[in-house]
Parts: sequence; C-alpha cells; structure tokens
Amino acid sequence: MDSRYIQQFKKGSLEMILLCLIAKRETYGYEIILELNNNGASVLGYAKEGTVYPILYRLQQAELIKCRIAPSTANGGSKKYYSLTGKGRETLEELLKFWDSYTECVNAFIKGYTHSEKAI
Repeated sequence: MDSRYIQQFKKGSLEMILLCLIAKRETYGYEIILELNNNGASVLGYAKEGTVYPILYRLQQAELIKCRIAPSTANGGSKKYYSLTGKGRETLEELLKFWDSYTECVNAFIKGYTHSEKAI
C-alpha cells in the first residue's frame, strides 16, 4: 500500500490533536511530543520536533494558541507554554463537530465492507 494515503490521514488530524492536548491544560512542546509518543505512536507514528513545532508555530500565527515563556529553571533554559485562545477553543469545537460528522459519513460508506472483497 502507498504510505502517502496513511500520511495524509495523520497529517490532516494532527493539528486537531494538538489543539485537544493544549485544551486539556497549558503545556509545552516537548511534553506534547512525549504524550503523542506515549499514547499514539502505534497509530500516529512517532512525533518529532520537526513535525510538532512547525504546527505549533502555525497555530500561534493563526491566533488559535498563545505562548507564555516561563523563566529559566536550574535544569536548563526557559520553556514556551501553550494554551488555547478563545478563537482556538471555538475552532476546536467546530473541528470536533466536523470530525464527528466526517467519521460518521465515512463509516456509513465502509460499513459492511470486508477486507476479502476485491476492489472494483
């Protein structure tokens, strides 16, 4: 199977997943990566900095999330903590409603299909 199809599914849902994680609590990039890798790696694949941080930047540019820089700690430099904006919360609610409708529609089309059936 061409992995491009699977990658498109993953890519299309990752922004929504990040918004969901940030909606739960204020968090920072590395913590998001750890949560993705601990809880979703078997399906989503392993999240990398080169994937997550550009999405966080885009979400911030779109004013869906905001960033707070915490002072340096004894262990290292400062951390950027992300939280949802009002616009981000509204957008997430819209995305989740769409996701519910989308998956319901897709499931209706594939219901009853078995893997043993041949493609047309």
